[in-house]
Amino acid sequence: MIQVEDVYKSFGDFPALAGVSFTVADGRATALLGPNGAGKTTLMRTLVGLLKRDRGAVSIDGVDPDKDPMGARRNVGLLTDQFGLYERLTTREYLEYFGQINRMDKAGIKRRIEEVTELLGLGEFLDRHCKGFSQGQRIKVALARTLLHRPRNLLLDEPTRGLDVMSTRALRRALTKLREDGCSIILATHVMQEVTNLCDDVIVIANGRTVAQDTPLQLCEQTGIANLEDAFVHLVGTEEGIAA
Repeated sequence: MIQVEDVYKSFGDFPALAGVSFTVADGRATALLGPNGAGKTTLMRTLVGLLKRDRGAVSIDGVDPDKDPMGARRNVGLLTDQFGLYERLTTREYLEYFGQINRMDKAGIKRRIEEVTELLGLGEFLDRHCKGFSQGQRIKVALARTLLHRPRNLLLDEPTRGLDVMSTRALRRALTKLREDGCSIILATHVMQEVTNLCDDVIVIANGRTVAQDTPLQLCEQTGIANLEDAFVHLVGTEEGIAA
């Protein structure tokens, strides 16, 4: 479970986060929606302790990432827009390396590589060097690294960007299975189709603040707008109007 309460984070005079609060329960996939500059990436990095919040509270399965960042990260898989693939390594070697970083034993690494290979369809390029991989292949390898140590919480920053239809469907199936296995998932995205097909809940942030959190259907009902994209635009527009 991920719990965030009134989190603030500023860079100089710029308030990137100005009061974000929400809860993501186990076995739930939650979309994180917001315009560019709303604070989504800052929030992701704050949740794993890569950035220290100015104030507020964060709990990852009961662990505060500011007080125990390594303890929090043991239960978190983070996928950012920077994949960090090592092009001289094969996919298998790359995953073995990160398995060792996560202090997994050799047998556990081997078994888990087999599992994520089947889950994400890595077989065709498991023993190929990462140099020259397509965008879809790169995302799959990065996601495999993210899942390797069996995290119970996933933070995914636009994981479908650049994917073709088949790769997107495969990723959606993988995330659905992980959710069914009890993972809590935060999915930062601009793709409303992914929200409606995968996510149980939606968090809307704008100007660094939480605007709303509810199911897609309930957000539409609250705004009186049947289309989720239009409801999102309405919520963000109202918030930005207030801030202005």
